[in-house]
Amino acid sequence: MHLFVTGGAGFIGSAFIRLALAEDPTCRITNFDALTYAGNLDNLKGVDPQRHRFLRGDITDRHAVTAALEVPADVIVNFAAESHVDRSIQCSDTFLRTNILGTQVLLDAARLKGIQRFIQISTDEVLGSLPEDADVLSTEDAAYAPNNPYAASKAAAEHLVRAAQRTFGLDAVITRCGNNFGPCQFPEKLIPLILSNAILDQPIPVYGDGRQVRDWIYVDDHCRAILRALAAGTAGEIYHIGARNERQNLDVVAAILKALGKPESLIRFVTDRPGHDRRYALDPTKIERDLGWRACETWESGLLKTIRWYNDNGNWLARARSGSYREYYDRQYGGTTETSS
Repeated sequence: MHLFVTGGAGFIGSAFIRLALAEDPTCRITNFDALTYAGNLDNLKGVDPQRHRFLRGDITDRHAVTAALEVPADVIVNFAAESHVDRSIQCSDTFLRTNILGTQVLLDAARLKGIQRFIQISTDEVLGSLPEDADVLSTEDAAYAPNNPYAASKAAAEHLVRAAQRTFGLDAVITRCGNNFGPCQFPEKLIPLILSNAILDQPIPVYGDGRQVRDWIYVDDHCRAILRALAAGTAGEIYHIGARNERQNLDVVAAILKALGKPESLIRFVTDRPGHDRRYALDPTKIERDLGWRACETWESGLLKTIRWYNDNGNWLARARSGSYREYYDRQYGGTTETSS
């Protein structure tokens, strides 16, 4: 099996590559990544160079994508995306370009090159917010209701994948997932942001009242689900990947501070994000029933692994927090802290 993985130097993409190579000794991977601010080849240290080929390129560049696929691949797995809601609110241009146009370029290339299967990695955010006070989960047939530019761009990408499957018969599968956590996650996201600031005894910015609810999943569990969808998913179907592990953001912060032995006085409430969805929660019944997948890590076991990794990888964290990230952080959170250099 030869996989063409886009965005494979990012957090989830790199975890998927490591897992796929470990699970299948015959697997080969071409990793096509633009190496934007969140892409990091350090995430792939130790990967077998005989089975992993890295190519730097942008998925919106038709020529580059076509040239990269001159080495025949069986499957495209599209992780490549601009993915941070806050940045999409500041400027949506790159989100529309990468997440929409880039997906269409990949779909066209898949048909041109005779790709056997196309896996689109999507998000629970395309479905919008759920009621806070109701025990309801989002199923695969729920209506689209994106509430921010990032979510809207990912919803548009899903429509393009569906259209390619219905119009051209492309074997395509869409997976949606909630909030991931684990090693190598760029520190603009909540858990690595909490960890990196708390380790350095710096203030931790929390949006609004901190009561927003998310379903948290350890990244390797997400990647195992993608492998199941790749191997056994039905063409044209959507699969929800959820760990049934809902937590309020404020509870996530408190759990990490407690694990690190840090005081809750580090918490700083900041002005809420515009249009901030209050709750996401996916119903994973379909993938559990049809593909036999279930999350292996608990919240506690996954968090312990994550904390250990960040404690043991201070150099990685310092590099991730340097340069342009410092400028972005000050703009986003009003200069509540200075990150380490």
